[in-house]
Amino acid sequence: MDNPSSIITQVSRDEEGNKATGERGSSPSLSSKKPRRGGLFSSLLCCLRQGQPQPPPVNNNAPLLVEENGTVSKNQVKPLLPPAKSKHSGKICVVIDLDETLVHSSFKPVNNADFIIPVEIDGTVHQVYVLKRPHVDEFLKRMGELFECVLFTASLAKYADPVSDLLDKWGAFRSRLFRESCVFHRGNYVKDLSRLGRDLNKVIIVDNSPASYIFHPDNAVPVASWFDDMSDTELLDLIPFFERLSKVDNVYTVLKHQGAAS
Repeated sequence: MDNPSSIITQVSRDEEGNKATGERGSSPSLSSKKPRRGGLFSSLLCCLRQGQPQPPPVNNNAPLLVEENGTVSKNQVKPLLPPAKSKHSGKICVVIDLDETLVHSSFKPVNNADFIIPVEIDGTVHQVYVLKRPHVDEFLKRMGELFECVLFTASLAKYADPVSDLLDKWGAFRSRLFRESCVFHRGNYVKDLSRLGRDLNKVIIVDNSPASYIFHPDNAVPVASWFDDMSDTELLDLIPFFERLSKVDNVYTVLKHQGAAS
């Protein structure tokens, strides 16, 4: 049975406020680590249960599927993405999170909401109020020009798909992946990049939750969680970095260097 706390995967504002130490300034930091716990809508929007998860061993050859008890499934798993089209051949694949990365959503009415999404839950329609992060339009437009972009969210499709329809006016997202494409591991919905069907040295994930990419931290460009700060410039600040990154043959040559320098 669905309920309003089981559709959107989201970090709570109170928990984000407890992460004052290590907050980044105006320039993007590529190694910020922000532990993320379940919030008010943690089952619907965001990916974590209550409690700090125990991280699994980190490597860039993560198993295709990790079971809840931590064992590795021996079943062969079909790649999450179809083969890259010829026009995207050779391009880096950038996996982009939705909630608190590109937008912030709430069941509470918001006067300045950019979108209002009706979501049916057990026969009742609930309104979800969505705020766009500043400069998300410029960011998505440019990312779609440079990369093979994939939306990957731990939220349910009944919410995230209509949000994406309204948000992505340029068709930047070549594919969309939702909660069922995540690996549920130790209480977290993890985005296992090894299941995409792309070479990991040409895959980047942009996400505000380190737990989402815990199998592949060397592929991550972390961003700070966003709620309603209209002076935020993080997405705008990241565009020049991604323009440079689009020209490399191996993302690790840049991302690992950035992590070591931070």
